Amino acid sequence: MSGSKSSVWAVAAVLLIVAAGSGTGRGESLWELASKNKELLRISTLFTAQNVRDYLSGDNGRVNAMDWCRENGVTHVFIETFRDGYTADRRTLRMAKGRFEEEGFDVSACVTTTRVGKVSTGWNVISCYTDQPTQERLQEIFEYTASIFDEIMIDDFLFTDCECEQCKRGRGAQSWAEYRCSLMRRLSNERILEPARAANADVKVIIKYPQWYDNFQNRGYEVVGQTADFDRIWVGTETRDFDNPRWGGKVQYEAYYIMRWLGEIGGAKTGGGWFDPYGTTEDTYVEQARQTVLADAKEMLLFCYGSLLRETGPANVAKLRAELPGLFELAAMVRGESIRGIAAPKPPNSDAGDEQYVYDFVGMLGLPLVPTASFATDAKAAFLPVHAYKDPGLSGKLKAMLAAKKPVIVTDGLAKRLGGLDLEDENLITLMVGGNPRGLLAVDQAEVRRIRRKMLAPFGFMFDGPVMVGLYLIGENLVVVENFSDETVFGSLKWPEPVKARQRLVLPPKANVEISFGLHSVEFRELAPRTLVVIEYE
Repeated sequence: MSGSKSSVWAVAAVLLIVAAGSGTGRGESLWELASKNKELLRISTLFTAQNVRDYLSGDNGRVNAMDWCRENGVTHVFIETFRDGYTADRRTLRMAKGRFEEEGFDVSACVTTTRVGKVSTGWNVISCYTDQPTQERLQEIFEYTASIFDEIMIDDFLFTDCECEQCKRGRGAQSWAEYRCSLMRRLSNERILEPARAANADVKVIIKYPQWYDNFQNRGYEVVGQTADFDRIWVGTETRDFDNPRWGGKVQYEAYYIMRWLGEIGGAKTGGGWFDPYGTTEDTYVEQARQTVLADAKEMLLFCYGSLLRETGPANVAKLRAELPGLFELAAMVRGESIRGIAAPKPPNSDAGDEQYVYDFVGMLGLPLVPTASFATDAKAAFLPVHAYKDPGLSGKLKAMLAAKKPVIVTDGLAKRLGGLDLEDENLITLMVGGNPRGLLAVDQAEVRRIRRKMLAPFGFMFDGPVMVGLYLIGENLVVVENFSDETVFGSLKWPEPVKARQRLVLPPKANVEISFGLHSVEFRELAPRTLVVIEYE
């Protein structure tokens, strides 16, 4: 192990292994294990305002809900006051809050700002916040909630896409992004934070950002300013099934990228990741959890109680239950550790052009990205898509990295914008995205090998394997490999110098994994579909 911090967390991981073992062999319940480890990784769920009405208004419903939470290791519940125009009854809210607290649960509130007032000309559950009565109704909701709870999460609908005549007049000469970011930040302070704090001096308010980071500014999320304003931030880490006809198109790496990116911006304010069962199988459901934990989230929220009781919910949660002991181990390994790899800067409010979410797909090529909000030339390697064009010092920084013989990937989209780029530089790789980031999942294996050989050289090893496999470098001596495909894969890690390597963790615990350890290599002779492996080396 390297460093005292790594040693401390290694001890913590050992203790967790013992705890997990006692949970399966000595009768310790998942609730007890989760309670012991909640300062490391807290598991939570949410009762929507409608769930409060339907499940928490009577004794039997509350008992059933608490039993479900204990069975699934949930120690923190969010009880929602408002959603879709419906306000939960004060008496029911107080009764539910009191009963959960009496039974040892941590309790917070949630507000989902859908159907608040005047309807947007865009998405019909979103509101026109230029409208004064809508602003006033928003304020009333948060005053009401703060009068009952000391912590409030805002679900990721605190935005607007309205283009009504009133909004057009308000916008004036500004772009829609400029107007909406200014409007929503002002509303956050004047209609949410200030009134809530006036109603309850102890209240803390969390803004939860959606997973669609490439459209934040277009709908009014200004993540630097709003993160500074709010007490805490949370992150949407929903990825779902790529091929699902309604929810698809998202790859699993997105949850990791956005959690790490916003985690850098939020720092100590960063809380947990939030994911749901919609458009998932058991495998893709737990992959959301793994990516959330790998990204060093302090908590993961299983949305939501009502949905997890039906359709795919029960099977998804059963699969997650089996992995929770291992996820606590994984959390201990990553907590507080730096990550190594290829700097992947996304300046806040940057325009993606036709390369939306390209970071997520590059991460599926087995390239260990380091999500960041700024481009620093002390990075050992860098990936620069169209987003990086927003950095005013980009050209100089790129030239400095190439002059220092550091490998850099630029997308063809960025290369066109820069112009005059020396595409013959031996340290520069132009990634042909062609305006279709999803097409990267079909990149030729030989090309992927060529890219990895160049980009991983500064880190002193080589990784070989197919696409649809994620690679993560945690601290100084942990490598995480995750097979996101439905096929058994084969691959290797190779070092020029002798290493001592060992297997630390496999998820799911009973997956078919065959690994051989040589003097200079780790050979993945069999890595089952949808499997994560942690390797430690020195």
